Amino acid sequence: MRPYPPNFTLRQLAYLVAVSETGTIIGAAERMHVSASAMSEAITELERVLGAKLCVRRKSHGVTLTSAGTRTVSDARRLLRGAEELSVTLSSEGEQLAGPLAVGCFGPIAPTVLPALLGDFGASHPGLDIELVESTQDQLVEMLESARLDVAFVYDAFLPSGTPRIEVFALRPHVLLHASHRLADADQVRLEDLADDDFIMLNAPPTTDHALGIFAARGLTPRVRHRTANSDVVRTLVGHGLGYGMLIQPHPDYSHLTELPVVRREISPPVTPVSVALIWSSSLTLSNRGRAVIEFAQAVSWPLGKVAPPASPTHDPPSPPAGGEE
Repeated sequence: MRPYPPNFTLRQLAYLVAVSETGTIIGAAERMHVSASAMSEAITELERVLGAKLCVRRKSHGVTLTSAGTRTVSDARRLLRGAEELSVTLSSEGEQLAGPLAVGCFGPIAPTVLPALLGDFGASHPGLDIELVESTQDQLVEMLESARLDVAFVYDAFLPSGTPRIEVFALRPHVLLHASHRLADADQVRLEDLADDDFIMLNAPPTTDHALGIFAARGLTPRVRHRTANSDVVRTLVGHGLGYGMLIQPHPDYSHLTELPVVRREISPPVTPVSVALIWSSSLTLSNRGRAVIEFAQAVSWPLGKVAPPASPTHDPPSPPAGGEE
């Protein structure tokens, strides 16, 4: 069958995707650096050539996709990703990886994974333009499926079923105590012995859910005094003697440099380690740049945690296309 050029353009598809992500014509126009009238006309023309109503536009209520619009946006993302890959492949020289690489990272993991990614991996692939995005895990998954990210580092907990992933290392949760706490000299601490103490909770799902699950598994309910989305704030409040904390990600101990002495203690009996995973889209084609991050994550000696063996990922990354890397 001879291929025929479509009656619509990639630009029109990109405009529709922008509308779906911003929820308004004006927001999409600002993102794409065009006028609102040009954006509206492009969507109208796309609807005409496709013969389907793609969205409902209401003043003061934004834009709502129809069922046909939702399907078109999903297909458009795949087409736009393919077009981007074609452009990068043709502009790359030989086997050298080049082009944009968007890597997401759940905030608490960033101090561990980003130095290695920007250092060793970045030095090995100087042609890459690496963009780092820190966000919550649910937002990272959404950005992967909307083609705004290539891969993301997250905790392997509470992820949508079917999310492709590999484990890169694992960490065991621990508690933080003020150096003057009655249990500070113990090698390990039982959560039962902290039941009557104030708890400084890291309120950053899935860390929050995992911590509460650890307490619940022992028939305990922590006495939460403060909640914060910042692990540094947890350490600061503990250092001020306002309670104890629980974190997954270990950090260097700078207590001797400050007036906020904090000690880290293992939990007894030991709790199940939490895996740090590298994930990618379940519906979009993985770029060669994203595949290179996966290979790097399996091979690198991470400074913290148990290094995962280079076993098969939950979903095997696609094989490189004929002709080598882009």
